[in-house]
Amino acid sequence: MSIDQASNRHHGALASPVISRARTADIRFPTSRTLDGSDAMNPDPDYSAAYLILHADGLEGHGLSFTLGRGTDLVVAAIDALLPQVIGRSLDGIENDLAGFWRSLVGDSQYRWLGPEKGIMHLATAAIVNAVWDMLARRAGKPLWRYLADMPPEQIVSAIDFRHIADALPPSLALDLLKRNLADKPARIARLLADGHAAYTTSAGWLGYDDDKIRALAGAAITDGWSAIKMKVGGNRADDIRRCEVLRDVLGPDRLLMIDANQVWDVDEAIDWVKALAPFDPYWIEEPVSPDDILGHGRIRSVVAPIRVATGEHCHNRVMFKQFLQANAIDVVQIDACRLGGVNEVLSVLLLAAAFDKPVCPHAGGVGLCEYVQHLSFFDAAAVAGSAEGRMIEHAAHLHEHFVDPIRIRAGRYLAPELPGYSIEMKAQSRADYSFPDGKVWKA
Repeated sequence: MSIDQASNRHHGALASPVISRARTADIRFPTSRTLDGSDAMNPDPDYSAAYLILHADGLEGHGLSFTLGRGTDLVVAAIDALLPQVIGRSLDGIENDLAGFWRSLVGDSQYRWLGPEKGIMHLATAAIVNAVWDMLARRAGKPLWRYLADMPPEQIVSAIDFRHIADALPPSLALDLLKRNLADKPARIARLLADGHAAYTTSAGWLGYDDDKIRALAGAAITDGWSAIKMKVGGNRADDIRRCEVLRDVLGPDRLLMIDANQVWDVDEAIDWVKALAPFDPYWIEEPVSPDDILGHGRIRSVVAPIRVATGEHCHNRVMFKQFLQANAIDVVQIDACRLGGVNEVLSVLLLAAAFDKPVCPHAGGVGLCEYVQHLSFFDAAAVAGSAEGRMIEHAAHLHEHFVDPIRIRAGRYLAPELPGYSIEMKAQSRADYSFPDGKVWKA
């Protein structure tokens, strides 16, 4: 059955909704006041979002790209610049040519020089692409992960732009990877619905927290069922050694401790620093050096093993991930839902990771990112991953109260999203209160 036939059968004779208008907003939360989100590279972030709502004949599609305060207005401006590529399109037309839709956003000949496929324009692309997928899943009456999981493998492959990655992931291999799990997919989905998805929390280990706060938060996390905690490192080596000792004391010998340097070191410095922290048995070191330094990651990995090397939250497109994997420079693939160009490009990286047999543990330390990436990991677990081993979703316990469909956690695991869409719609009152600079929070 062709994709066109499947779409027509699903939607019947009804006219396809047409995207007719859009609204954008600059939304910022003053998290710098409490140092939530603080790390060695970003000591005082204000978790923020370049926010978009698409409208189509009674349907809405919500999308955002996560930012850290200043510059959010630039991403909003880039979204506004790209919107003419979307306004006037029908949902059926997009759904029947998902890769073509994606290319129309990243391939504009007069915008490509601003990237290509990286930076502000790519963040804007992600907000738009994710809003469209939110709208498609809402129309289908399914949470995004089920909307994707219920697609035939051929339709998923047709959504991917294989340019520049076909040497590592030809479409035929992508199709084979999806087909290998077809027989087991119903059982996988049943397990996900019953048991949820493994996770780890970052909320106890922000760099700006003092030792007493770290100890208290880590103890509370263990009481709540968490068995893996990540801490930020890279500010001061002696402080890191002391803080790792605090966390390992609370965690005990069997729970996982991950460390995250947020790109702050040079290669030799990273090797020496990780060796100093090795007695505390870190499960991985995340972003030890520049996110663009593929060879540097590879050298670190060869020296600090068996400590794993994880990266990806600043990996700006599928080509970078391809090279990290081809160079065997990382152990853990950390996709970001809006650093990559939205769902289409995420699909390509999930399949690249599967082709190289690397676990995907998404980055989610930011407003809305937990809501986003839960869908990506649940789809990965349902339809792509070879196994569940080593796969965890990051959790940060901040700002979920501002979302219509917030994440749900039970005993340190994500529960499967149930409402239609991508779970990224922010409450109207929150959007109004935290709008920058005119919302009442900022006026105060």
